[in-house]
Amino acid sequence: MKHINSGDQLLKVLEALSNPYRLKIVGLLSEERKFVSQLAKELNISRPLLYLHLKKLEEVKLIEGSYEISANGKTKRYFELNSFHIPLDERFISRYTSSLTVKRKTDS
Repeated sequence: MKHINSGDQLLKVLEALSNPYRLKIVGLLSEERKFVSQLAKELNISRPLLYLHLKKLEEVKLIEGSYEISANGKTKRYFELNSFHIPLDERFISRYTSSLTVKRKTDS
């Protein structure tokens, strides 16, 4: 993730970080890149659930996944953290509130 350019993008990043498993994933990947199997084991969650969390983080470009072929010829997927800095204070939030898309429920 390079920069936040809009209120909608800020909201998506904050939503991606609003889950304890996703915060743990960011913490684990800040140490080093990890294979999916490593992450699932360290978090003690199933791979399908892990992939849902990884997808959310990948969509906002906080993490990046790649494939690697192991010595035994198997393809393994690993993830690494993209460096980011979010100076979250009132001025930062104020800067992006005008570009937020507010969805209203319509009467049906």
